[in-house]
Amino acid sequence: MTREEILKIVTEENVRFFRLQFVDIFGIMKNIAIPLSQLEKALDGKMMFDGSSIEGFARIQESDMYLIPDYDTFCVMPWRDKQGVGTARIICDVHKSDGTPFAGCPRVNLKRVMAEAEKLGYRMNVGTECEFFLFEVDEFGPTTETHDSAGYFSVDAEDEGIECRREIIETLELMGFEIEASHHEVAEGQHEINFKYADAVTAADNTITFKWVVKTIAKSYGLHATFMPKPVFGINGSGMHTNQSLFDLEGNNVFYDANGPLELSETAYQYIAGVAKNARAFAAVTNPLVNSYKRLVPGYEAPVYVAWSASNRSALMRIPAARGLGTRVEVRCPDPSCNPYLAFAMMLNCGLDGIKNKLQAPPSVDVNIFDMTPEEKVAANIDNMPASLEEALEAFKANPISRETLGDHIYDKYVAYKQEEWDRYRIAVTDWELEEYLNIY
Repeated sequence: MTREEILKIVTEENVRFFRLQFVDIFGIMKNIAIPLSQLEKALDGKMMFDGSSIEGFARIQESDMYLIPDYDTFCVMPWRDKQGVGTARIICDVHKSDGTPFAGCPRVNLKRVMAEAEKLGYRMNVGTECEFFLFEVDEFGPTTETHDSAGYFSVDAEDEGIECRREIIETLELMGFEIEASHHEVAEGQHEINFKYADAVTAADNTITFKWVVKTIAKSYGLHATFMPKPVFGINGSGMHTNQSLFDLEGNNVFYDANGPLELSETAYQYIAGVAKNARAFAAVTNPLVNSYKRLVPGYEAPVYVAWSASNRSALMRIPAARGLGTRVEVRCPDPSCNPYLAFAMMLNCGLDGIKNKLQAPPSVDVNIFDMTPEEKVAANIDNMPASLEEALEAFKANPISRETLGDHIYDKYVAYKQEEWDRYRIAVTDWELEEYLNIY
């Protein structure tokens, strides 16, 4: 996209309103809406905003920041108002008032990590599988009630979510997404839509856009879409399986080796080793909420054990059957509440740690780990993922890759906020405690 192409499309499509989008360090989409009269100023990167108003961004004395648009993310939204007036969006990087990139911008940070990987000769491609729930809404707001009683790959004639999912797909396709598959997930009211992989920055952009579109379309159906990892006790939670591969600068998938064991290259095994070594550390980013660890428990298909396999879905990492350009490592622990810019950066650097240090991957585990005894898991050197946000934060802080990957600004802000979040949860009195203890004691 060029500036001239954008202005031409704006005229042809009768676009009058624009959303300048960016995300905070917790992956929450922010936007500044501007009219047509301010578009050229925005395209020139001269739109200023108060960074001190964004959680985790800047201090009050250095609050003036600029939104630098990425022209390639320009997109006219499929919906229009009653007068046929269109709205477009463009994703931006955050820069400081002196024009330099802001280290606290997650998108800027991922670009930095990607540039460092490129110096080693690698480019990261990512494809996410983002699950979500569609819940009914009553006069008080979202509930956890669903229209359907369907299960994995099922079709329920009473399920209003199917029509909602169809419109979500149509909207995404109009926005340029290449949808590969969609289906009902295991739990009632749970859905998944898969779209084509892309380079890590574009994949993060697409994931954030995907969540925004899902919520917007669901609302038009009188439903509430949530990417909360575990909204309902006793049923499966929502994950964001993250398929990742490294390509060289000539476009070859370096994970593929036709003559290697399982047709995987030595580089792929080293990457697996790096992810396995550092998995407990990146959990605080890939699974960032107190609620995330209500999903990461045995019995609900969520991977809680640090292991890998070519077929075993109880392992943290799975190697899907595709080979050639499709050779990839699927990391199954992330959930859709994460900031994808930070999550991709962490997993990339953890994998590169294995490559740079020529780590040896542990043996694959091809049995159901959920059925293994504690003694069998110890004998197989299978570690557990953190069981709480507190435990994840301790592992995160203990690993030097964390600060190196996120940079000082994001690291310090992220840790401080997440520790406060854990403390708020720790001292809260829950409904469970009242039901369990109030009448007895």
